[in-house]
Amino acid sequence: MTNRIPLGRRAVLLATAACVAALAPPVAMAQGAYPNKPIRLVVPFPPGGGTDMIARTVAQKLTETLKWTIVIDNRPGAGGNLGVDQVAKAPADGYTLVMGQTSNLAINPSLYSKLPYDPLKDLAPVVLVSNSPIVFAVSETSPFKTFADVVAAAKGKAGKITLGYSGNGTVAHLSSEIAEKAAGIELQHIPYKGASQALTDLVSGQIDIYASSVPTLIGQVRNKKIRALAVTSTKRSEQLPDTPTLAESGYKDSDAVSWFGILAPAGTPAAVVKTLNTEINKALQNPDAAAKLKADGGEVMGGTPEAFAALLKADIPRWGKIVKDSGATID
Repeated sequence: MTNRIPLGRRAVLLATAACVAALAPPVAMAQGAYPNKPIRLVVPFPPGGGTDMIARTVAQKLTETLKWTIVIDNRPGAGGNLGVDQVAKAPADGYTLVMGQTSNLAINPSLYSKLPYDPLKDLAPVVLVSNSPIVFAVSETSPFKTFADVVAAAKGKAGKITLGYSGNGTVAHLSSEIAEKAAGIELQHIPYKGASQALTDLVSGQIDIYASSVPTLIGQVRNKKIRALAVTSTKRSEQLPDTPTLAESGYKDSDAVSWFGILAPAGTPAAVVKTLNTEINKALQNPDAAAKLKADGGEVMGGTPEAFAALLKADIPRWGKIVKDSGATID
């Protein structure tokens, strides 16, 4: 005997099945592979700078190899704080990231009296991308051929030799403070809003020295507009192999680098962070991307989220002491 389902009950079952089927695609999408929509990578500085170039190199390689859609979103302001704060307060779903660096993550917590985010609590390190030393450079027409020449001149003219850099409390500013202390000299500091005007003034002789990152200065060095005197890393830059370190020049304990890394909002799922870390590491190991980062003046890094977190945790107090010793503050 065949079991028959009453007509009314059959209608209810069919309606229920239809509802389940209708719900299935969104559920599958929500639980599907990451990413399934565009990722916004916030660069907390204007287009064209070192941070922006590094971010675009990584984004381009991820797009080429994985077909991910990475949207670069430049959000400059307040020494990078505005862009970082946006990401710190964004949904922790892996679709909003930031290309942070030493200034806004390790220095600004001590430099600013009120920082709208806590780098250790509000952000999840994903991967360290690159780092770069600070370069002390002069015009090609400058009489200074070595950093020792600058020191000799400064000791005879305390506060008369001018030194430019972009912004108070930046890595370039504080690296200059470290170098001056190591050399026992005092330079006249001239903060600029950006590298463009500073480089114009350097080439024309309006300032004696300019301190900035390798990516910012490498083009002008190669074009013979300026001359690099020394770098602040513990070893020579691959892009400036003929330029000695400050330690080689006789000034020890003066090493400092500006690093760049990608972070997500705190609370981003571990699986998403792992996916991002794995794929970005692969992108950094790609010969084309690595060559581009090196050509732009950076050293390719990579590594685990834990290693990046450890670096951040160690650098905040280290730079905090340097900020305190320099007396620099921003309200």
